[in-house]
Amino acid sequence: MDYHTLVMGSIFALISFVYIIARICSIGSKKLPPGPSPWPIIGSLHLLGAKPHVSLANLAKIYGPIMSLKLGQITIVVISSSAMAKQVLQKQDLAFSSRFIPNALQIQNYCRFSVSWLPVCPPWRTLRRILNKNIVLFNRIDANQRLRSQKVKQLITYCDKCCQEGRVVDIGLVAFKTSLNLLSNTLFSKDLVDPLSDSKVELKDVIWGIIHEAGKINLVDIFPILEKIDPQRIRYRTNIHFAKLFKLFGDLINERLEEKKKNHSEKSDVLETFLDHAAENSKEFDENYIKSTFLDLFIGGIDTTTSTLEWAMAETVRQPEIMRKAQAELAEVVGKGKPIEEADVSRLPYLQFIVKETLRMHPPAPFLIPRIVDQDVELCDYIIPKGSRVLVNVWAIGRDSTFWEEPLVFKPERFKSLKLDVQGKNFELLPFGAGRRICPGLPLALGIIPVMLGSILNSFNWKLEAGIEPKDLDMDEKFGFITPKAHPLRVIPSPL
Repeated sequence: MDYHTLVMGSIFALISFVYIIARICSIGSKKLPPGPSPWPIIGSLHLLGAKPHVSLANLAKIYGPIMSLKLGQITIVVISSSAMAKQVLQKQDLAFSSRFIPNALQIQNYCRFSVSWLPVCPPWRTLRRILNKNIVLFNRIDANQRLRSQKVKQLITYCDKCCQEGRVVDIGLVAFKTSLNLLSNTLFSKDLVDPLSDSKVELKDVIWGIIHEAGKINLVDIFPILEKIDPQRIRYRTNIHFAKLFKLFGDLINERLEEKKKNHSEKSDVLETFLDHAAENSKEFDENYIKSTFLDLFIGGIDTTTSTLEWAMAETVRQPEIMRKAQAELAEVVGKGKPIEEADVSRLPYLQFIVKETLRMHPPAPFLIPRIVDQDVELCDYIIPKGSRVLVNVWAIGRDSTFWEEPLVFKPERFKSLKLDVQGKNFELLPFGAGRRICPGLPLALGIIPVMLGSILNSFNWKLEAGIEPKDLDMDEKFGFITPKAHPLRVIPSPL
């Protein structure tokens, strides 16, 4: 028997022992939500498939809108209806406010300082207050409109260059560059990538690498006893990506501190606010909070915007009639070929409908960020045991046929009669979540996505490369924390 076989056999025997003991010690009187009968050791792991949000949506049709599954040693509760989501995210928000931290992200003390993963506590409130002041509040967003307008114009300049040369535009890549520079200027007052370059962007690989690894089904999250082994090397690879981003942030912080020493000049960006707060509260607030929060914003703010814009363009190119309607509205309200300003968006209802419909069918994070309950919680006559992880399947909620007519059809016109928004008040449409843990970047995303989409639609006509027919466009998605298109959208611009 070779060493590898011996090790794997020992691990299997240990898992079996833990499983049997857990089953013996479980409290049978607790009434769990219904769900599939678990297999020994693995539970219902075999039912998840390559796209768990789809598999769990199908299981919910059998077991109901609140469903429980056993995955290894862990109890998972899945919420798949707007009514149940309202219970979890609003009516019992505090009981479900803690977040489950994937093992992949439990590195370099990141979660101890992160606004995304900290429990609701004084440091979390401090970080949210700073973010509200600098990113979330609309008056701050309005102050940055000129900056965002400049970044969108750079996007159009690049597309115009491709148009003149008859070259293909990778929508996901140009959207990433625009979103990255927009965020980096808000945080650091500088671009991090050349918006007009065709070169590969390493930061895109780093950020997507973190999202990809954290979104994988990790055996350590299902069998915590395997933590020290890291059998899939997920934590190892994520640590490499973290190190690159933390080095970038550390260099930017040191650069700013040197600038302040030399000329005492102050910039009106988020980094300046953080450094001022750290200077005044050095015992409670240090560089770890700053770097972890920047990482939160990079992970949560860039790829969500990028993914949404790519899906919106894919759906629009796939249905040329939708593109024509959007371009007609833009020509009438703004003028053909003119840049879109944020003030124009309120007068462009059809453009807003496209964004909403994209977020309904392709929510950036299909399960939001998973929750965990710190104690037994009663939910609709069921008991959610302490330590259970709770997934809100917003992908399934957005395709619920009991509410949405023709839910699998991309139809922006539906929002003409449905007065719904995506700001956490209407639980049928929850791409950014709701309650106290709602995505802090929501206003920024809602400000930039329609402007980017409207600007590229109002500046060019678009067709698929290599003579691909719209009906043949591959619309497969890649599962993870964020679900982008599995294959990049490559389109060719031409003059209007």
